[in-house]
Amino acid sequence: MPFIANTDEQRREMLRAIGVERFEELIDNIPERIRLNRPLQLPPALSQFEVADHLAELAAKNKNLHEYVSFLGAGAYDHYIPSAVNHILLRPEFYTSYTPYQAEVSQGNLQVIYEYQSMICELTGMFAANASMYDGGSALAEAVLMARGATGRNTVLLSEAIHPFYRTIVETYSRNIQVELRQIPAYADGITPVAAMREAVDDSVAAVVVQHPNFLGNLENVNEMAKIAHQAGALFIVSVDPLSLAVLEPPGRYGADIVVGDAQCFGNALSYGGPYVGIFATTEKLLRRMPGRIAGATVDRRGNRGFVLTLQTREQHIRREKATSNICTNQALNATAATIYLALMGKEGLKEVAYQSLQKAHYLADQIQALPGYSLAYSVPFFKEFVVKTPVPAQHITDALLQERIFAGLPLNSYYGDEHALLIAVTEKRTRDEMDRFVERLSKFE
Repeated sequence: MPFIANTDEQRREMLRAIGVERFEELIDNIPERIRLNRPLQLPPALSQFEVADHLAELAAKNKNLHEYVSFLGAGAYDHYIPSAVNHILLRPEFYTSYTPYQAEVSQGNLQVIYEYQSMICELTGMFAANASMYDGGSALAEAVLMARGATGRNTVLLSEAIHPFYRTIVETYSRNIQVELRQIPAYADGITPVAAMREAVDDSVAAVVVQHPNFLGNLENVNEMAKIAHQAGALFIVSVDPLSLAVLEPPGRYGADIVVGDAQCFGNALSYGGPYVGIFATTEKLLRRMPGRIAGATVDRRGNRGFVLTLQTREQHIRREKATSNICTNQALNATAATIYLALMGKEGLKEVAYQSLQKAHYLADQIQALPGYSLAYSVPFFKEFVVKTPVPAQHITDALLQERIFAGLPLNSYYGDEHALLIAVTEKRTRDEMDRFVERLSKFE
């Protein structure tokens, strides 16, 4: 959409129409001392050619995954995105509707949402999924609020091995609504201790919340924790890496009541950390409490198949006294990317991506722990991420390897206070040569 400037006369006409003489009257409530009382100090205008060169120069300062090898993870993964994903996604009927506020007018958008929901249900083994959430963190926070409303209880047990950012989001959501959050220590063991969880659960607990695989990459004892939660009348909430569900048991089979996660791994680029797309799925019993949009299939009076938003309306989330959530929309474009990716990959393709990520992660872990001074922090099963104990502070390693165009992983000092712990992720994109070169560079640190 082009920018069309208003003339001075048009501005005066608008001011007269709203009953004021000067623009300054519209900003009387802004203190004079913080107003900008001079023209913007902009550089001289550039031509389109010059602007393109300038932007290219700025972009060249970024470190990118075309030139760097990435072993970063922690919720944002360097998976391969087939070129067809963006070619389909950039069609105008998809690309112009970031989130369809009048979704009913577009059968195509509603069908994409319906297909996305169906695929999430297939992956998670749950009865229903919504049209998507903002990201994995907000999806988890919404799940906590949903559990509180469904159970009438105000205490939530959170594993320490949940993504630290996700826990912070839950804390922010819960701050003013009288939810007591209890954290179960897990970093020392790499997984949530079942005994500690059992001891902490009582009849005040609304939900037991874990991540599987967890932030440290490890697989939790989800079957046992689901039983513990249900025996106390609490809900069991699981945050998942959806790719892992191509090889791991779906949460619906081990008793999850609410499943959340982030579908960034399905056709969505890293994009400096977002926007991503949160998944949210639940059981039939809890369906009407699920936040956000839900698209359903129906037939019109002529018997033709059609799609509609169903079970709840946007207004439900606007009226405070009746609201189950303040989410009334969905991350449509990112969910569309995930839908296209899943359709292109199919069941076998998705299994292959998950299997290669798993196998390559274990290959790299074996090579690193054979180095003097290095060891795996935990002996429990993991999927595509693992924590390595390093002979020098992990930050030193990541800083040094940046100079060699390697993103070496995530130092855990900022999250768990452990200077010698490095979280490493491996996807199907990593080659044996890249992993062997990484190991060779790690061997230089003593």
